[in-house]
Amino acid sequence: MTQDATPQAPTPEALAFRNGMSRLGASVNIVTTDGSAGRHGLTVSAVCSVTDQPPTLLVCINRKAFSHDAFVENGVVCVNVLSPTHQDLSRAFARWTGEDRFATTEWHTRVTGAPVLADAAVAFDCRIVDQQLRGTHSVFFCEVISTEVAEGEANGLIWFDRAFHPLKPH
Repeated sequence: MTQDATPQAPTPEALAFRNGMSRLGASVNIVTTDGSAGRHGLTVSAVCSVTDQPPTLLVCINRKAFSHDAFVENGVVCVNVLSPTHQDLSRAFARWTGEDRFATTEWHTRVTGAPVLADAAVAFDCRIVDQQLRGTHSVFFCEVISTEVAEGEANGLIWFDRAFHPLKPH
């Protein structure tokens, strides 16, 4: 007979790592997908550039996230980079509930069909080309098919020291 593993308390080193990572500022993004597994989205800060030839992003998603399997099945993702006006939207997409979080703002699609936030600072429409498993997360390598950059002054939103911080030009 097998028993479910009891969740273990984080080690002191894991806690130190988490505290240290809170000091590594990161862009706040809503990543979205749509396809046979349905339309889903969540707030993610673990996004970074891999290469520009071909244009590729790395996106990390917790495998326990409600929408994780939809990203795998749909095979597409849009990384919507948020601005300071999107703090409430970011909080809504950070909750793992069944409410229609897409109904609160305007969305459209580009090449892949993944939802694009109409007023995102920038949106990267991607196909997932590789997936690696590491610890609690899937690491997706996403080839950028289309990029939509907002007109006007660039503004960003970062997560640093467990709080939102706006970024504005000097």
